[in-house]
Amino acid sequence: MFEEIIKILTERKEKVSTMESCTGGALASEITNYKGASSILNYSAVTYSNSFKIKMGVKKDIIDKYSVYSIETAKSMAKSISDFANSNYGIGITGKLTCEDPSNPVGADDEVFIAVYDKNNNKFWEYKINISSIKTRKENKEEIVDFIGKKFLNIIK
Repeated sequence: MFEEIIKILTERKEKVSTMESCTGGALASEITNYKGASSILNYSAVTYSNSFKIKMGVKKDIIDKYSVYSIETAKSMAKSISDFANSNYGIGITGKLTCEDPSNPVGADDEVFIAVYDKNNNKFWEYKINISSIKTRKENKEEIVDFIGKKFLNIIK
């Protein structure tokens, strides 16, 4: 599926960028596993802390109002990274992988929020998925990346 994403975006001369938190760069890493990734992946940021999300363009009041674990923050991440990297698409990912966050004690420990931003059409796609407490962090990241790949492929088709 990522090979097809790369093919489609390359043909259209379009770019994607990611701002990832709980996935720790797993999406960008998966994209770069395939030939041609450098022609479509403009930039990727791993912003584990609130302060770096803010430095990358996420509005502090969004985090304060909705929490760092929200679709609003994921949308802001997606748009901010798209703007920062001048990409056609931005993907923002935030959530918890079954662990407490003493710095951000709100939100469920098994929810991940994903937003895809299409700059050309100023449109968002929003997703919330629940991950498994039985699976390892690595398995959960793989599941999230697979979920995003399928959704993103449908968006760009």
